[in-house]
Amino acid sequence: MSLHKDFQEFLTEAKTHSNCDARVIKFGSYITFSNSGRGSETKEFSISIESIKLAITDILNNLDDFHKDNACDFVQDVWRELGKKFFSDLPMKSIIAVQTMPSFVMLSKTISWANGKEHINDKQIILDENSLITTREKLESLLAEFTPREVKIKKLFNSASSPYNAITFPKPFILLAGISGTGKTRFVRKQAEAAAAGRANYCHVAVRPDWHEPSDLLGYVSRIGADGARYVVTDVLRFMVRAWADIAESADADGHIALQTTGVPFWLCLDEMNLAPVEQYFADFLSVLETRQWEGRDYTCDPLLKPDILRQLDAVGRQTLRDDLGLAADAHTFLWEAFTTQGIGIPPNLMVAGTVNMDETTHGFSRKVIDRAFTFDFGVFFPNDYDRFFTPATTFRTLTYAELTQVSREDLQTVTADPDGSRSIAFLKTVNALLKNTPFELAYRALNELLLAVVCFHPESDVALQAVWDDFLMAKVLPRIEGDSDKLGTDADGKALPERLALLLEMAFSAINGAGKSRPDWFNVSLTGEANMMTECRSVPKLRQMQQRLDAQGFTAFWP
Repeated sequence: MSLHKDFQEFLTEAKTHSNCDARVIKFGSYITFSNSGRGSETKEFSISIESIKLAITDILNNLDDFHKDNACDFVQDVWRELGKKFFSDLPMKSIIAVQTMPSFVMLSKTISWANGKEHINDKQIILDENSLITTREKLESLLAEFTPREVKIKKLFNSASSPYNAITFPKPFILLAGISGTGKTRFVRKQAEAAAAGRANYCHVAVRPDWHEPSDLLGYVSRIGADGARYVVTDVLRFMVRAWADIAESADADGHIALQTTGVPFWLCLDEMNLAPVEQYFADFLSVLETRQWEGRDYTCDPLLKPDILRQLDAVGRQTLRDDLGLAADAHTFLWEAFTTQGIGIPPNLMVAGTVNMDETTHGFSRKVIDRAFTFDFGVFFPNDYDRFFTPATTFRTLTYAELTQVSREDLQTVTADPDGSRSIAFLKTVNALLKNTPFELAYRALNELLLAVVCFHPESDVALQAVWDDFLMAKVLPRIEGDSDKLGTDADGKALPERLALLLEMAFSAINGAGKSRPDWFNVSLTGEANMMTECRSVPKLRQMQQRLDAQGFTAFWP
């Protein structure tokens, strides 16, 4: 059991013989505690575990003074003055000055927990040297469960140590493009099954051609009938809430949800995603996707379903919605209360995959959609091999979600091939210089997502780093390029953009492109004992195909 859970269980038990409640809030590694509520109303306060550790250290360093004032027994004026005099942490100094009794009880419970003691009562505290040293060490171990991402980064993104032997994937939104029958939908289902562990973590939704607004995906408020406003729930919304319920552990009074330390990806498959205009029914999701933010273990996201919508419902309507979302059980009360306070955002463990067939019956994609997705040309990344139909030689890697949305220099420190990101930045600058003054020019989002890919795939050599760049171009840059000869332009030598970009990449990918050269395949593994799957460069041949199509038809695009 984690120290966090152990401490929480202790505090829950201590509540039965204490006037002051306390609980651990994993969101930000804080403890929230309350007064007794006897003087007026019950009030709650929060203090960081780091502040508590500093207070324990201050007591330890001035233990003679605490003993001199008989501080093992609670006297309000004594503890207020001791805190004012000796506590070096300003939040702790401030809170014990104005809420002396609940602060004393919270410290007493912390020391009792760390030393395996029962909480005696609200008027006594253990203040011997060995117990304080043990408490400080226990709090340091507890804080290690919230270690900043840069310390954990190599382990987190190492495929061998990731859950289900999965590779951490830089984007939670994937487009699977290819001809019908290649296995795109099966790919999503098998991804979910590989990580299921008994969970219902797969949802298949067939997109309808008449979808034109977000309510088709997320539901809507209905005022039809005499029973008042009711919310009409969709399978997608239920599935999102199920994903939240699987990974959420608790929530604070402000509705900030604390997450469990491990979780599995929940896969939502939007089948035939472009049968309807994606920019219309998926608009809210695309916008909110950009607000996802990880800071250590803390995750925030703007709501897809705003709390104002829930407030339109009366008590019966809210209870009906809670029941429809599968949150009726008491164990889900904290999650329901968080939703009514903050709304329902994109779960951190949600992976959305849209299958795409590009033909005369479907809609195209704007760059707004493409820029927010990772696009697999399915026939290139996961080619069908008729000769291996009965005895396949490879299978795809299992993907899981990344606990990272914005890359810092610290995140890159353990990446052997590019420890400060400078090589990847220089590469993308070179590519972007070629795209300058075209509709395909890249911005900051593209750079951040390239660096995300570098962190996730963790290349340890020039070949591996160029493989990351190669897949990034295939998934993020080439899908944006389409048009006729006028749009794609020509240089002084008469070369159009696809050919110019192919020539640039032939030089940039000198280690992976050309006869006899290969690169790591991040997304497939061997079933025949081969240690590391290798494949050919993907982006340069794709650009050559696009150029040939432009020459033959006067128009070209990434899509099959």
